[in-house]
Amino acid sequence: MSGIDDIEFGYEKLLIWQRSLEWADRILTIAENVGTKRNHYRLIEQMESSCTSVPMNIAEGKGRFSKKEFVHFLYIARGSLYETMTLLEIFIKRHWLSQEEFFAVKNETREIAKMLNGFINSVKRNQ
Repeated sequence: MSGIDDIEFGYEKLLIWQRSLEWADRILTIAENVGTKRNHYRLIEQMESSCTSVPMNIAEGKGRFSKKEFVHFLYIARGSLYETMTLLEIFIKRHWLSQEEFFAVKNETREIAKMLNGFINSVKRNQ
């Protein structure tokens, strides 16, 4: 009898999915430790949603039928990446996040954005 552990999903082999999953986990840790005196739950929830949207859309796109659909979901993932950075920009302006942590995440986000752009171009070339 085979179980879920026997199933391999194509997205799991994608380096961009692996990196974005680790990145999302890091952003979730930041969200859990936001240094605000008021509870800005909506902004924090939006950041949690946007950061997890990146690996989720990569995975969902990989499960689609065509490469055109896959590229569509990769564009959504890229938009979510940018949305998360915008929220982090707001957090840094509000002093809810340290400069050091912000710049570390920003550098990591740049790397993921470059990887994602390259991956989009590669999939589009092979359509």
